[in-house]
Amino acid sequence: MVTLLLVEDDPALGGLLFEYLTTAGYRVLWAVDGEEALDLLDQQPIDVIVTDIMMPRLDGRALTEQLRDAGYTLPILMLTALETLPDKKKGFRAGADDYLVKPVDLEELELRIEAMLRRANIYRDHQIQLHDCVLDETSLTVITPVETIEVPKKEFELLYHLATHLNQVFTRQQLLDRIWGYETESDVRTIDVHVNRLRSRLKHVDAFQISTVWGLGYRLELKS
Repeated sequence: MVTLLLVEDDPALGGLLFEYLTTAGYRVLWAVDGEEALDLLDQQPIDVIVTDIMMPRLDGRALTEQLRDAGYTLPILMLTALETLPDKKKGFRAGADDYLVKPVDLEELELRIEAMLRRANIYRDHQIQLHDCVLDETSLTVITPVETIEVPKKEFELLYHLATHLNQVFTRQQLLDRIWGYETESDVRTIDVHVNRLRSRLKHVDAFQISTVWGLGYRLELKS
């Protein structure tokens, strides 16, 4: 299930969007401002963000700029009453992928989210397409043109998380927290073990690779 982070300080609009998007099949997390959104992003994987612009503490543009500066590549859609071209330019230059002016048409919002997810290769049918390779979350398999590779659950969760955040670097501790949970007694070396197993298991896959970023952690990259 795709996890969507909704950032909206208006209780009425936020409640409406939360209910609609949940019914549409998303797992929705709701933050009331940018600071709370950053806290949620630190705690768990997020696939897509829908954010208002005008909010207390940290507004939507500042939130987007911080995320892009930190290397986050996930799709971001801005909701706002600011409809002039200069306002839209500011939103896109901050790093937004799309921009929707209020009042929000809910069906249009859903279509725009789906389009962003397609461009980011994140699919609501629990699959991710990476060149000619498919990661299937339901069957825990990596499907290539020549074979279907079964992957143990934790290894697949690690791979899938990296694949939904292409080119984004994660520390070992971040991956441990997000895949194994904050209460785990496992050591960060568990990540190295699982990455090595994945590399061995997927050594003949030409679509992507898990790269080591020395002194930081790991990221998943497409092969050219």
